[in-house]
Amino acid sequence: MQPTTPAPRFAFGPRNFRLMWLGLAVLAVGFITMMLDKADYGEGFLGLTLGPILLFVGFVIEFAAIMVRSNPSELAPVAPAAAAPVADEFKPLALQVPGPSAAAPTPTPAAPRPAKPAYKRPG
Repeated sequence: MQPTTPAPRFAFGPRNFRLMWLGLAVLAVGFITMMLDKADYGEGFLGLTLGPILLFVGFVIEFAAIMVRSNPSELAPVAPAAAAPVADEFKPLALQVPGPSAAAPTPTPAAPRPAKPAYKRPG
């Protein structure tokens, strides 16, 4: 009987990837919008207001794409765990019953205490 390895389960599902592509598209539109500003040095409405707002929205979408949990139905199916081995495969263990001649168990020593530090704080 060979053990079955479960199928890989990825953290991102299709929903996450769609959000990531949407975020990248909004980021690209934001940068292009900032380049299209015809005012000197990009100091018009497109370069100072609309472009940065689109960039902010794009980064929020990217953050959401990373943080949003995928639906369990969208994830790759996980193979069932390996079945429990059949009882025939196990060999019974020999029971060891201590007799009257068996020595009493020795107590385990307590863990040693940590040594005191060799230095002293000034002051």
